[in-house]
Amino acid sequence: MKNTGNAPGAGNALKTLGLAARGGKLAFGCDACCDALKQGRSRLVIMASGISQNTSKRLSDRCSFYGARLITATCDAFELGRVLGRRTDVAAVAVTDPSLAAAVASSFDKQ
Repeated sequence: MKNTGNAPGAGNALKTLGLAARGGKLAFGCDACCDALKQGRSRLVIMASGISQNTSKRLSDRCSFYGARLITATCDAFELGRVLGRRTDVAAVAVTDPSLAAAVASSFDKQ
């Protein structure tokens, strides 16, 4: 798989997301994100660009239903996985800590 790169400013957002991963404040994968939303543990979901339409629609519908914010990252699933310290592709992550969710959201807003 290839690395698609990031838009200017995306590095800080991904670093903040990496900090949340090291703190254990993320749910990895579409199913885990949906579970975190259902349990009320997350108000922010980050999905990689280039994921399947089915996964994208599923996350979009769940975020809309549970009142969570959905952000599409400028990186693909391969790069998102590497930033988060995973050896596999990561299509989506849910931030489960409210203060880290605010920091991650503001980092992505600054892009």
